[in-house]
Amino acid sequence: MKQTLVTLISLFLIYWIATMVVPAKIEKEGNPVKSLPPYKVSPEALTLFNSLDFVADLHCDALLWGRDLTQKSEYGHVDFPRMQEGNVAMQVFTVVSKTPTGQNMEINTADATDNITLLNIAQGRPVSNWFSLMKRTLYQTAQLEEFSQDFNGNFIIIKSREDVMRLAEMRKTNKNIIGGLLGIEGGHALEGKIENLEKAYEAGVRLIGPSHFFDNELGGSAHGMSGEGLTDFGKMVVKRMNELNMIIDLAHASPKMFDDVLSLSTKPVMVSHTGIRAVLNSPRNLSDDQIRGIAANGGIIGIAFFDMAVGEDEIKGIVACMKRVKNLVGIQHIALGSDYDGFVAVPFDITGLSIIVEELMKEGFSDEEIKSIMGENVKRFLMENL
Repeated sequence: MKQTLVTLISLFLIYWIATMVVPAKIEKEGNPVKSLPPYKVSPEALTLFNSLDFVADLHCDALLWGRDLTQKSEYGHVDFPRMQEGNVAMQVFTVVSKTPTGQNMEINTADATDNITLLNIAQGRPVSNWFSLMKRTLYQTAQLEEFSQDFNGNFIIIKSREDVMRLAEMRKTNKNIIGGLLGIEGGHALEGKIENLEKAYEAGVRLIGPSHFFDNELGGSAHGMSGEGLTDFGKMVVKRMNELNMIIDLAHASPKMFDDVLSLSTKPVMVSHTGIRAVLNSPRNLSDDQIRGIAANGGIIGIAFFDMAVGEDEIKGIVACMKRVKNLVGIQHIALGSDYDGFVAVPFDITGLSIIVEELMKEGFSDEEIKSIMGENVKRFLMENL
């Protein structure tokens, strides 16, 4: 009996130590920054960047990793202090509840071993999270609420257009005020139950991507097996999201689902983090016809920052994607969609967005166009659609 107790205590200590070490190691390896801060740009680019009232990014997965986002970290891509340092007004924080082992851009199965189960165990998160995608989702949304409460009144969780207005107004006198909008990456988190959409809304979620890297109860993924469009359940979710003024995010949607959503939705949609096929041909990226479809719908397109979306020279690729969208449908449909903390390598962390301003200036974008891309388009879109 004594030996059994010693064994159990030893196992518990080993597990407890692992929760302190393993998650940070995984994140450091999975979310590298190719060029570390501080970042230098021309005086002209820095002056323009610092003059921007509302810089916004449409996608990051920082909630997945368990870091305290109220504290500045030496690794990863996003936290609240670095948002303040980088003149970022608003960040979309998405919840990742499941990813398949062997994840790739081409084809993934829904029944592959789930990486996030293993990560939750390694993080020491509640046992309930190990077996429920919805409980994982609600756990991460509650984390953002806790971080907001612990940040001295300087972080606003955006749930309505009034919250966007309040954030923009408060930043006129205090640039340390920042905000975040909660999203879900992959409708599999709903576990096939429409009542879970209501739970997500009550928890503050205002954006959902119907699919992620594999097919689910809502329909097909761009990286899945079936190529399907919306299922009956997917159609039910889209209609209810429209009623709730929740934003539909078509990043990772199969081409058929993409078209189905555009046909069914009565509200503008977005693609939060993507590249453009004319710049880099990948199933991850948007075709010219899809870009036109989003624009006709009144939607917005966030350009991602990592090489598998925009090419090996990420900074030039980011701007090349923006230029393509501008030439096809106009500047009003372009936004930032980094995919920060999304298990990708990025050229700079969230304190380095002035680098994009400098590259846009080099490529002949006007100050007003740059202002629109860097956040004003997002502000307008949220004001019109939340």
